[in-house]
Amino acid sequence: MYDPDQLRTFLAVAQSLSFTQAAERLGIRQPTVSQHVRKLEAAVGRPLFLRDTRTVTLTADGDAMAGFARTILAAHEEAAGYFTGSELRGRLRFGVTDDLALTPLPRILRDFRQLYPRIDLELTVAQSPNLLRRVESGHLDLAYVKHSVGTGYEPNGRLVRRDPLVWAGIAGTRIAPDGPVPLVAYQAPSLSRSLGVQTLEQAGRSCRITCIVRGVNGVLAAVRAGLGIAIFARTLMPADLVEPPPSAGLPELPAIDLVLITNPRAAKEPAEALTAAILGSNAPLKPDAA
Repeated sequence: MYDPDQLRTFLAVAQSLSFTQAAERLGIRQPTVSQHVRKLEAAVGRPLFLRDTRTVTLTADGDAMAGFARTILAAHEEAAGYFTGSELRGRLRFGVTDDLALTPLPRILRDFRQLYPRIDLELTVAQSPNLLRRVESGHLDLAYVKHSVGTGYEPNGRLVRRDPLVWAGIAGTRIAPDGPVPLVAYQAPSLSRSLGVQTLEQAGRSCRITCIVRGVNGVLAAVRAGLGIAIFARTLMPADLVEPPPSAGLPELPAIDLVLITNPRAAKEPAEALTAAILGSNAPLKPDAA
């Protein structure tokens, strides 16, 4: 038997690769985080992390435990929801970026509605800046968005995971190492677009926007037609796209945070229930076939 609190702490460290950030996210002291991890490692009889004074990485056993921990915690939440969830009721206005809506997130939402049938779930799909404005204006209770790494979403944000951005296109897309980068981009404002253009400028590269789209389906259509490359969070990159080869000379993109932002004026219990469901099911959300 594995302690749910230890599993939650382990996942927080596994997602952030930082004992300090895990402690801040969980609202506990760093020695408690270390203690939980040591006890869990003692329970499984194997090291789950490789750590030194600078870095924290998962071992192969740690990577396996991350999957088991998510499954165990999801079952724990399901059991709790079976016996207590039916008492929760009210309205929950939830926003999500469109690329996350193409992942198994809809399954999580379906399971949530089955566990909490008296919660009236309303879904809004839009780009992150628009969703953040709707949270701030009181039109959304909870939003699952992409955010710049590190700061700016506390105290009402919960880190789900950190994901590096990558360039992606169809195999054979030609990118001249000394020419402008053909880029398929979201309509501004767009976090991935601004980070991509900024990264290219810092590397002394120019870009040519070959297609401007409103949603992820437009991005996929343009990239699959060979109009250029686009920017995806690595775990959200469709399986039929590939990263350009090193000969393209593209600079490395920064990471982004996938974050749940709560409206502090929203009803607490429904928002916390959906937050727990998403965190408890936080396997890598690979896109469904499109």
